[in-house]
Amino acid sequence: MPHIATTNPATGQVLKTYEAMSTEQLDGAIERTDLAYRQLRDTTVDQRARWMNAAADLLDAERDEIARIMTTEMGKTYVAAQAEVTKCATAARFYADKAPVFLADEPADAAAVKAVRAFIRYQPIGVVLAVMPWNFPLWQVMRFAAPALMAGNTGLLKHASNVPQTALLLEDVFRRAGFPEGAFTTVLVGSEAVERILGDPRVRAATLTGSEPAGRSIAQIAGRELKKTVLELGGSDPFVVMPSADLDRAAEVATTARCQNNGQSCIAAKRFIVHTDVFDAFAEKFAANMAALRVGDPMDPNTDVGPLASERGRDEVHAQVRDAADNGATVLCGGEPPTGDGWFYPPTVVTDLTPQMRMWSEEVFGPVAGLFRVSSYEEAIEVANGTSFGLGSNAWTRDPAEQERFATDLDAGNVFINGMTTSYPELPFGGVKNSGYGRELSALGMREFCNTKTVWVGEGAASAGAGAHAE
Repeated sequence: MPHIATTNPATGQVLKTYEAMSTEQLDGAIERTDLAYRQLRDTTVDQRARWMNAAADLLDAERDEIARIMTTEMGKTYVAAQAEVTKCATAARFYADKAPVFLADEPADAAAVKAVRAFIRYQPIGVVLAVMPWNFPLWQVMRFAAPALMAGNTGLLKHASNVPQTALLLEDVFRRAGFPEGAFTTVLVGSEAVERILGDPRVRAATLTGSEPAGRSIAQIAGRELKKTVLELGGSDPFVVMPSADLDRAAEVATTARCQNNGQSCIAAKRFIVHTDVFDAFAEKFAANMAALRVGDPMDPNTDVGPLASERGRDEVHAQVRDAADNGATVLCGGEPPTGDGWFYPPTVVTDLTPQMRMWSEEVFGPVAGLFRVSSYEEAIEVANGTSFGLGSNAWTRDPAEQERFATDLDAGNVFINGMTTSYPELPFGGVKNSGYGRELSALGMREFCNTKTVWVGEGAASAGAGAHAE
């Protein structure tokens, strides 16, 4: 049986365990979610907006308790968890407000296609399976759930097995907000059940945020079943610093960008590519900032970096750092896990990396930064793009011409110039190369799981034009 449990990463103590669903229970959950879709697709967008706004209100009202559960389950700082809940409420309200616009009929050039009327209509497709990770246990789900539910789809959540309380909590929030019973359903199952779920004809699509192997597995199953997928996979994001950059600000943001969520973020900056003219100055500032961060109890508001989510994850991060050090890299700060309970790892900066070291090409999922020295813009782009990933990217330069070149030349789904990569409901989010495909958030994220329907009307049609329909 899969191990579905809340284990406090700060202590290693198992706090609560759950039994995985039986095959019969899982089938019943899929049936309820499919029946809910048949109800939800016939509701108005205004009705769904009222429910979504009610869900946002519940998140705001219960923010502190929800944040405590997230911190207990995966170790993010309580302050960060509170901010995550608030962000989810903001996204819920965004989609409640924007859905009528995003789902409105789009008129086409009727004369060009020899029609009286022609337009595009966006309609829901059914039950969407969401396979979600533990690192942002509420936000990763909400950025799928809010647009999917507002479009009239229903959601079936298979969350990471170490955050079951967060998963069940979100199901309860949508139910109490007024959505039909089963519109958003959490299934407590292990990863081995995903193939069965996605093979069920009542499930029409899937979205996954997770590892590259998990993405390949989902894509393979969905391809066989001819079902749409959106994949947001790993990243090894570059953070490029050029001579004209504001070094103090760049080093400050670099510290946050690397250690946000205890360093466990797909879009955390991981490879710091610094022009040789400012390399030493930046490295000194950056390492000092990283070393000054406070590691400790994630419930303490003064803590900057809490524990990693699992012992296995902490050990893997340390193995990557040791591999680099053993092969000649220089560790400027950190590099040794503290003794005692919990799966903590100190903020670490490593330089003098070579292609023979794991850190050169692998994603490090913890508060560890790799520094790379380059001598030109062209070399910076070569190193930045020299990875199989292409999720987020950062570039620091006050040169307008360089800013324009970075926007074009960085091979990533997101380019942030003079700022930290993050996600906003207003902007599409996703990657290229082995970081996946498809987009979350914005209008694009809502329409990923819609039937983009062409409607062509010939002679004899009523005179009413497209545009009134908003489903």
